[in-house]
Amino acid sequence: MGSPVRILVTGGSGLLGKAIEHVVTKQGGARDGEEWIFLSSKDANLTDLAQTRAIFEKHRPTHVIHLAAKVGGLYLHMKENLQFWRDNIRINDNVLHTAHEMNINRVVSCLSSCIFPDKTTYPIDETMIHNGPPHESNYGYSYAKRMIDVQNRGYRSQYGRKYTAVIPTNVFGPYDNFNKENGHVLSALINKTHTAKVEGSPLQVWGSGKPLRQFIYSLDIARLIIWVLREYEEVSPIILSVGEDDEISIKEAVEKIAETLEFKGEIYDTTKSDGQIKKTASNAKLRSLLPDFEFTPFPQALKETCDWFLNNYDIARR
Repeated sequence: MGSPVRILVTGGSGLLGKAIEHVVTKQGGARDGEEWIFLSSKDANLTDLAQTRAIFEKHRPTHVIHLAAKVGGLYLHMKENLQFWRDNIRINDNVLHTAHEMNINRVVSCLSSCIFPDKTTYPIDETMIHNGPPHESNYGYSYAKRMIDVQNRGYRSQYGRKYTAVIPTNVFGPYDNFNKENGHVLSALINKTHTAKVEGSPLQVWGSGKPLRQFIYSLDIARLIIWVLREYEEVSPIILSVGEDDEISIKEAVEKIAETLEFKGEIYDTTKSDGQIKKTASNAKLRSLLPDFEFTPFPQALKETCDWFLNNYDIARR
């Protein structure tokens, strides 16, 4: 990257934004001459074009990592699919088009594994994004996220812009949403297990524990997103995930959390639905480009996340 480089990160106060900030400020991830700016929703409402333009004018970035989105728990998505569609379409269009208008040539946006078709073959890869409708429960959010890929292709073909996107699988780590009702699955389970331990009550886990997930540590994703910003040349998205062999069941994850938090009580499940049984994604494209990348082992990443949650219990989102 030539100098000066100003990298603007939208959604900078969320799970991934905080992870990128940690890698940049605490792990030597920044290069000389780079200035990193982390935005939160307090800085600007990105559904508003005027506010989006104003914050871009203020910071004059040369590069953008676009993480901001309107997200919610499963039941809120089911109730307000239209709102999730409209808000996310606005946010994405405002960020991408403002970047284009300001002659920013490099934008990396973040998609989600929920955008993949509901009915599909496994493992899923990057070519299959638009091969059928997403899961019915959060179609508004999923379709809005898919449209980032459509827009990226448009900016590339019409204007030669290097706009692309990443698709992480199940991310967890410090600064996650640990809310028991609508947090990410692993973080919600960490909070539930901690509460059960403190109260001396049984740990109630929703569903059968059979679904399989590829969990990836937020700090690993952060390092990969920074690599994508600097090195990845394609417009088509890239899946950022551990390998298919590293998929673990919710039951295994619960047992590992209980072990890490030293929870010795009873664990039982309820009859709530399991959601999708599997969403296995292929990381073959990532591995072909970055064969030597080392993912943090799951037990270590889980321990670091549990430690962060306990040490920051008062400020954690729960």
